Amino acid sequence: MQRERRLGEFLRARRHLTAPEQVGLPGLHDRRRTPGLRREEVAMLAGVSTDYYVRLEQGRERNPSDQVLDALARVFQLDVEAAEYLHELARPRGRRRPHTPTSRVDRNVVLLMEGWDRVAAYVVNQRLDVLVRNMVAAALYDGLEHSDNLLRLALLNPHAREFYLDWEKDTRQKVAHLRAAAGVCQDDPSLGELIEELTGASEEFRRLWGRHDVRGRIRAPVRFHHEVVGDVITTMEVMTIDSSPGQKLITFQAEPGSPSERALGRLGAMRRRGRTVARDAARPLPSYGG
Repeated sequence: MQRERRLGEFLRARRHLTAPEQVGLPGLHDRRRTPGLRREEVAMLAGVSTDYYVRLEQGRERNPSDQVLDALARVFQLDVEAAEYLHELARPRGRRRPHTPTSRVDRNVVLLMEGWDRVAAYVVNQRLDVLVRNMVAAALYDGLEHSDNLLRLALLNPHAREFYLDWEKDTRQKVAHLRAAAGVCQDDPSLGELIEELTGASEEFRRLWGRHDVRGRIRAPVRFHHEVVGDVITTMEVMTIDSSPGQKLITFQAEPGSPSERALGRLGAMRRRGRTVARDAARPLPSYGG
């Protein structure tokens, strides 16, 4: 019943998050008891009976067809990754091979990162633990409690909303990544431990986890506010490290010649000189050519 329960939770969450207007139904002035779509509306749009859909949400229908699942994915406007997650919830393909996470980062990756003096970079595992970071990233995150794990930083550090200028969007993406990483079977017990910890410690995590968003981290704009160099506007790039399964190299680059690039360069220079960020706070931003 565990699988059926998770399927029902996912369907309910996505139903509540889908507005009638998104699927072409009137609802702007409709007085509804709950947000999102009604069960009968989902059933109508998916081409199934209301009773059948109710059984799916309640975990009493255990074998929905691919056609039904595809129809539900269309109703809820799921992307490819979330649609695959829905199919896996309904009909798991069997347990995956046990995943043995490693905290060791290849030396060549570390050397590559340290060669970037205006790019913040770090390597994370599936839990978004930061395994290693270059000097620019170390200076950018300097002094922030819980910076060893990006989810703990976003959800348990009271200064996170100041540090991340788009906290809601960025944190929602991190939580969606965690659900995608945990998958259906949650083979890695350390993922379950982190989920349990955040569930108990953060109301915001419980809210975002309850949305059942599913998406791995991808390229996205990320805006930081640093107490010394000010706002830093970057583009995040996420790259898989093929030699280390489960690890990803994440970089933050600013537009060439922009104030944000100069700010990143300043942070890296301070770190290379062995000074703390606070010690150099009064120094003006250097000017870089090109």
